[in-house]
Amino acid sequence: QVQLVESGGGLVQPGESLTLSCKTSGFTFNNFGMSWYRQAPGKEREPVAYISSDGGSRDYAGSVEGRFTISRDSAKNTVYLQMNDLKPEDTAVYFCYRPLGTYWGQGTQVIVSS
Repeated sequence: QVQLVESGGGLVQPGESLTLSCKTSGFTFNNFGMSWYRQAPGKEREPVAYISSDGGSRDYAGSVEGRFTISRDSAKNTVYLQMNDLKPEDTAVYFCYRPLGTYWGQGTQVIVSS
């Protein structure tokens, strides 16, 4: 039924950029807000960004505010996370998450290293 498939992760150097995608299916996309979480090795999973169902409201963790941008495309049922000025501390597996019912994607690995 509900599927969330992340893509776009990879290995980048500090200061570079990546854009992650979360392709969704199995539900009415525009009825739900969507979130990105991340989990670094040995650490708890933490929220990174949230966007409301209509895209009108967005929220970010303080550690990424000003560097990351969450967006959504209703025509493609896809949520994006544009990550600029990446830092080694951003290294983590990034997960797409749908609240209300609670659904997770499989995650995509981001490694920021020189």
